[in-house]
Amino acid sequence: MGTVTPFPNPRGPSGQLKPSQVGFERTELNRILDLYGRMVAAGHWRDYAMNFEKDFASFSAFRRAAERPEVRIEKRPALRNRQGMWALLNEAGMILKRGHELVPVLAPVERRLLKIVGE
Repeated sequence: MGTVTPFPNPRGPSGQLKPSQVGFERTELNRILDLYGRMVAAGHWRDYAMNFEKDFASFSAFRRAAERPEVRIEKRPALRNRQGMWALLNEAGMILKRGHELVPVLAPVERRLLKIVGE
């Protein structure tokens, strides 16, 4: 007879259903893509990439496709009760802003967009 392989348990230690990967909700993605579209229209960004892992999701914006991302927006739900699950990272990987809400975390990029358009 065949061997029965147990199906992996998708529930965490607390018994709640755990997602296999972190993703962006529709409102979060709309906000991020709106900012991306405005930066593209200003001629500053040209490409983007999204990464969905088990413990975080990230959106990276590039000036050119061959470079490192100029800005990376990360969502880490495990940090929700500590520093906040949203983080804005620069090209070198340093955290520029961290918070519990997406809008204040995107504020430095929004301000830079105003400077780009104003020139």
